[in-house]
Amino acid sequence: MTALLKIGVGVALGRMGRAVTTLTRARAGVVVAGRFDRPDAADEAGDTPALTTLGQVLAVSDVIVDFSTGAATAVLAGAAAARGGPALVIGATGLGAGDERTIAEAAGAIPIVKSGNYSVGVNVLAGLVEQAARRLPPEVWDIEVLEVHHRRKVDAPSGTALLLARAAARGRGRDLGEIALAPREGITGPRPEGVVGFASLRGGGVVGDHSVIFAAEEETLTLSHSARDRALFARGALEAALWVTGKPPGLYDMVDVLGFRD
Repeated sequence: MTALLKIGVGVALGRMGRAVTTLTRARAGVVVAGRFDRPDAADEAGDTPALTTLGQVLAVSDVIVDFSTGAATAVLAGAAAARGGPALVIGATGLGAGDERTIAEAAGAIPIVKSGNYSVGVNVLAGLVEQAARRLPPEVWDIEVLEVHHRRKVDAPSGTALLLARAAARGRGRDLGEIALAPREGITGPRPEGVVGFASLRGGGVVGDHSVIFAAEEETLTLSHSARDRALFARGALEAALWVTGKPPGLYDMVDVLGFRD
C-alpha cells in the first residue's frame, strides 16, 4: 500500500489556507497532516486536524504549503532548513530583501517551490510575455504591467505583476531591478525608454486581473489573464507540493513544476 503524502498547511485559517485544506482533503493519495496559524487565530469548532504549532507541523509533514507574509515565510523556511525538512511550497508575496535571502539560503538544504502565482494560465502568460519582449525592441515598444485585486490585498505591485515584469525583463536581457519604473505621482516628465512600469488598482472582491501592455506609437498589444476563483491557486500549489516531494535541495518555481523550463 502506497503511503499517503503528508501535507502541512500554513496560515490555515486564511482564504488560501482554507482552499488548500479543502482541496487536499478531497484529493486521493494525500492527507492534511497538520495546520498552523498565528498564535491568536481561532480554529473552527470541530475542524480536524486542529491547529497546532509550527514546530509540530514541521515534525509530521512531508511538505508544507504556506501563503503567509514574507516575514512569517522566512521564519518557516529557516526552521525547515535547520531540521533538514520538510519541503516547502511558498506563495507569500511582498517579501523583503532579507526574506528573499533567508529563503534562498534555506533552499541549499531543502527543496522549495516559490512562485508569485500558482496558476497554470499565468505561467503560460509569463512565457508569452518573455517572448514578446524579446521580439519588440525597447526603443519602439513601452511595457506597462497593470494589476487589479480585491480591497483587502496589502502589497503592491502584486507578486504576479512582479513575476510578469521579470519575464519581460528577461526577454530584454535585463534585470528587473535595473529597469523597473517607480509608481507615478505628480510631474514625472516623459516616460524613460526601456523601462517596465506598474499600475495597481484595488477594489471590491476582484480575485486577480493582470495585463501586460506593449505600446508603440501606432499600435498596442495586450496580453492578459483573469482569475475568477482563488481555488485555482490552491490547486496549482497542491500540484507543486506533489511535484517537489523527493526533489533535491534547490529553489524552484512553477516553470519547473509545469515542465516549461527550456
